Amino acid sequence: MMLGRMENLPTENISFTVFKLNGFSSLGEWRHFLFIPYFLMFLLSTTSNSILIYLIISQRSLHSPMCVLIGLMAIVDLCLPVFYVPNLLFSFLFDWNQISLSACLIQMFCVQFCGAYQSTLLLWMALDRFFAICRPLSYHKQMRMSKFLKFVIVPAIRNLLLNIILVALAGKLNFCLKNDIDHCVCEHMGLVQLACGDTSINSILGLTFAFLITATDFIFITISYVIIFVSVMKSGKFSMKAINTCTTHIIVMTSGLIFVFLAFLSYRIRNSLSTNSRVFISTVYTPFPSCFNPIIYGIRTKAIRTQFVKFFKFVKVIPQ
Repeated sequence: MMLGRMENLPTENISFTVFKLNGFSSLGEWRHFLFIPYFLMFLLSTTSNSILIYLIISQRSLHSPMCVLIGLMAIVDLCLPVFYVPNLLFSFLFDWNQISLSACLIQMFCVQFCGAYQSTLLLWMALDRFFAICRPLSYHKQMRMSKFLKFVIVPAIRNLLLNIILVALAGKLNFCLKNDIDHCVCEHMGLVQLACGDTSINSILGLTFAFLITATDFIFITISYVIIFVSVMKSGKFSMKAINTCTTHIIVMTSGLIFVFLAFLSYRIRNSLSTNSRVFISTVYTPFPSCFNPIIYGIRTKAIRTQFVKFFKFVKVIPQ
């Protein structure tokens, strides 16, 4: 009797609260082998970023504003994969692929919040280089915590509010179409596409989120580096040192933006991409940069490279 009443209910009155993550399900038994590459990326990311954070905290020579910002980037790179890669690994090994709506929203918020701060940290690094190269006499004054906070507070509030609004609106939707998410993690568009009713506001807000954070930061970063390069070319002093420093951040920024851009487009060009390709792009755009950011900084930043060599000699990884 009760079952008959439920069947007669309109679908709009039913909302799933548990979802099944079906990413790479078409691979069948081969899906289990995906544990190996994702585990290696997670291990490399965790190890390299932990070493970088330890070195920056323990070595007084690395307490400059730029190294502190690199340390903050390492913290973000360390935390970001932690929010979803362990669940991903258990899913590959044991087919644990169910997730509640609340856990899905929490995972979505954490990943997007940390991802937004990667972009914002690159903006702060660009500001640091701007003051160091174009305003060297006022560098230490501008980079004092009291002064630098004015550049930090606005982007921080922006990131927090946009993420809260985006996740809160997604949580209010009714998910009556199906509870199968064609992904390995909870992404905003992956969840919204399961909702019944009008989701145009969510889609517009997702685009706004991408523009107000990633695109806006990229514009200001580009302007900062253009001013820096123009200033260096005009002065002709320490040009190679300045260009080398800026190039490191440009490499990190470019690699990160490429992955973000590809992941963002993967939902807009669904007909041109296979489901597995889209899921792969969306699941590696965070752990892949997290693996190689500390390596890039360790190789190209002399002060950090020196401490890395000393550390590896100390643990006898590098033969003496």
